[in-house]
Amino acid sequence: MESEAKAGVVTRVHEIYIKAPQDQIWEAITTPEWTAKYGYAAPIEVELKRGGKYRYKASDIMQGMGLPETIIDGEVLEADPPRKLVHTYRWLFSPESKAEGFTRVTWEIETTEAGFCRLSVTHEMNGAPIMAAQTAAKFSFRGGGGWNWILSDLKSLLETGKTMA
Repeated sequence: MESEAKAGVVTRVHEIYIKAPQDQIWEAITTPEWTAKYGYAAPIEVELKRGGKYRYKASDIMQGMGLPETIIDGEVLEADPPRKLVHTYRWLFSPESKAEGFTRVTWEIETTEAGFCRLSVTHEMNGAPIMAAQTAAKFSFRGGGGWNWILSDLKSLLETGKTMA
């Protein structure tokens, strides 16, 4: 879902259903042991408190491609384990992406009546056209795939024990 009410204002909501308990999904999105296994395999460092640090470290492969040690940074705005995490989010891939500044990401995990969970990721990318384009890109081994790729790979890992690629 995409909303572009004004020029440069982009909000996307990604929703996926995962056959896993809320606490396991929470752990998978907030611990380096899990985030290093799916998506772009970047371990997270997060302090789950208001004002806490939020950042992703580049894998060895990423650093070998010339990316900095920290590839994403931000600040935790709200942490309500295992239901909700809100944080700022800034890419540090290039001077241009860093200059776009911070965007806002909200993760919400809700258990359904059927026993599986709905994971919603809302990304507000006001004034960040580079990020808006890249997070909506189709999967490619050169780095594309954005949120759709990350969430699909997370689902595969939690449900089957294996990632997609």
